[in-house]
Amino acid sequence: MEQPKSQDIHKPSPLEKKKDRMPHIYVLLFIISGLAALLTYIIPAGSFERVPGPNGRESIDPNSFVTVDASPVSFMDFMLAIPVGMASASEIIFFTFIIGGMFMVLRRTEIIEIGVDRLARKFQHKSIAVIPVLLTLFAVVATTIGTPELSLVYIPVLIPLFISLGYDSMTAAGIALISTALGFTAGVMNPGTVGISQQISGLETYSGFGLRVVVLLVIVLIGSFYIMRYAKKVKQDPLKSYTHEEDEIKRVKYKDALKQPAKRATKRQLVAIATLPIFFGILVYGVTQLGWFMLEMSGLFIFMGILVGIISGLSLTKVCEAFTEGFREVLMGAIIIGIARSVAIVLEEGQIMDTIVYGLGNLVGQLPSTLSAIGMMTVQLFINFFIPSGSGQALVTMPIMAPLADMLGVTRQTAILAFQFGDGFAHILFPTSGYFMAALVIAGIGWTKWVKFFSPLFFIYMGVGVVFLIYAQLTGWTG
Repeated sequence: MEQPKSQDIHKPSPLEKKKDRMPHIYVLLFIISGLAALLTYIIPAGSFERVPGPNGRESIDPNSFVTVDASPVSFMDFMLAIPVGMASASEIIFFTFIIGGMFMVLRRTEIIEIGVDRLARKFQHKSIAVIPVLLTLFAVVATTIGTPELSLVYIPVLIPLFISLGYDSMTAAGIALISTALGFTAGVMNPGTVGISQQISGLETYSGFGLRVVVLLVIVLIGSFYIMRYAKKVKQDPLKSYTHEEDEIKRVKYKDALKQPAKRATKRQLVAIATLPIFFGILVYGVTQLGWFMLEMSGLFIFMGILVGIISGLSLTKVCEAFTEGFREVLMGAIIIGIARSVAIVLEEGQIMDTIVYGLGNLVGQLPSTLSAIGMMTVQLFINFFIPSGSGQALVTMPIMAPLADMLGVTRQTAILAFQFGDGFAHILFPTSGYFMAALVIAGIGWTKWVKFFSPLFFIYMGVGVVFLIYAQLTGWTG
């Protein structure tokens, strides 16, 4: 019997063996959910009274905390946590599916390829300059309309662009995720974090504008330098890319695009391209003036995909098939959102979420006054792991932190800034952040690789937060 040739036998590399040992993200989130269930047997149950909050949303009465009878999560409750999490996160799951479907329609029309081709040719000799430009643009959009979930929209466009320019998927994902997180964190006019927090705290809405603009400028400059430094290393030596193996197929598809003749748009494609800014204008108006969120944006993107597809020359059947293919591509990301939400579901079912918030609030109250603002930021960072929603976290924590700030000699404006720093950057670090994990799936990047890339920058930003909070506390900043 003929023996197989040695070159036909694949021997796993050390990198592949290490990758095989890494737990799948489903497993990681399931373990975290299981640990949360165990905490319900250890931490005493407690509850705040819910009262009407800003914009008709529920907030808490900070003086109403009481201990209640223990209700540890049963096996049945734990078994249902993921399905309940899916239902609870249905809006963002649906949004993720629609983003995937809409972009697949745009790919079928080839207008994305045309746009990417033109951008790549325009910036091929000064490609590094596009990084701070895009980072600033996306950060400004996020700080105005408060939707870091738009990173899901940017990634499918940025990956082919940056691969064709000689970079990698991590560069593209870094621009999309970091820029939106920076804008969301600075919150210059973010209605979902700063707006709600200031209403809860009895402050004028969007007061403190000047310092928040300075925060935005500083963190965008740092982010631009960090990503540009990484991108330069990748372009000089592609093996230094965190996603070198994952990008193999993408490099074959996009790397030599600039060597081919320039793509030219048909008249129908040009008309379709001209409609895109109109849809973006409607999106910005809807979010800032009409209070749109996931459902409304999803509806707009469905309409956008259909209309742009038809204008470009696709039949309705091809539009539908493209939507279906797009749904399949983002399926894993959508499922991750529901599994991540199960962690909070378990804590809420076991009635220990309020206990955790109450206990952490008391912990801050024990700190020396000079460390109070930094303690608030640290507490908000910890809570973000369990409540990965900016507006949700504001509604739960700010009713406690605002009066606590008065007791500690910290201005309420500073307490809100501490919330912003503790909440914002963690949205693209913790695996319980659903939209972030979905974005990594769309980009084809593992969470552990993202952590290696982003964690140094995260700690830099935490240091920046400390500096700004010390300044705010020393100056008695009131906005």
